[in-house]
Amino acid sequence: MGARVFWAGRPPSVFGRAWLIMSLAELGRFAEAAKYAKEAIQLAEPTHHAHTIGWAHMAASMLHLFKGEWAKARSLVEDWMNTPRTLDVAVLLPWAVASSAWALAQIGDAGQALSRVRESEQLLDRQAAKGIVGHRSWAYYAVGRACLSLGRLDEARELAGRSAESSKHQPGFKAHALRLLGDLASHPRQFDAQGGEAYYRQALELAQQHGMRPLVAHCHLGLGRLYDRIGKPELARESLTVAQTMYRDMTMHFWLEQNLVV
Repeated sequence: MGARVFWAGRPPSVFGRAWLIMSLAELGRFAEAAKYAKEAIQLAEPTHHAHTIGWAHMAASMLHLFKGEWAKARSLVEDWMNTPRTLDVAVLLPWAVASSAWALAQIGDAGQALSRVRESEQLLDRQAAKGIVGHRSWAYYAVGRACLSLGRLDEARELAGRSAESSKHQPGFKAHALRLLGDLASHPRQFDAQGGEAYYRQALELAQQHGMRPLVAHCHLGLGRLYDRIGKPELARESLTVAQTMYRDMTMHFWLEQNLVV
């Protein structure tokens, strides 16, 4: 299979694994995803083809973003971004830069994260002007996450809205965008209990329909914190217990350390 090529010499052995990695990560099957991530990178590196290497690294980085392994995600994205770029990687670049911004913000490198936010926004504007739509929803979401971590709530809300708008035919990406809108509505600086609950419920419904277990857990975490804040302890305990159990089952250690009180 590795000898066969498509798309001007790009190996399906890498691209097939890349999509499999991202799908398994969405399902919370991280151990399986990690196996294919290692294989994809090993197959991609000898090609010396920027787009092929980019896909392998981007898919692997999403696995670590989903698990909350920010340093690993950043390393994978930055390694690829530091390789020579060619025209055929332009469609991937906003995705990579946005993912880097998110990881950097979570690590606590606010200055570099903001720089990546600005770079990503410029790249996305250029794509929009050219009518390029591929991967924009995820990029808007990732850079929106970075803005939320940096406390730039107005920017995060606008980016979350763009992510939701550009994912009308991509229910998985839309579910992520809705959860981000829920997190924003639940933020202490602009708390909107009714709006937050509605967004979380919409995201939860889509996530459950598509078996997106990490996102299901995140929605329960958001709902649990929201219910705790508005004085509904039983509902809070129920949601937080579900989130904690799911995080433990999927070995999502970063999220288990978020002081879940059940």
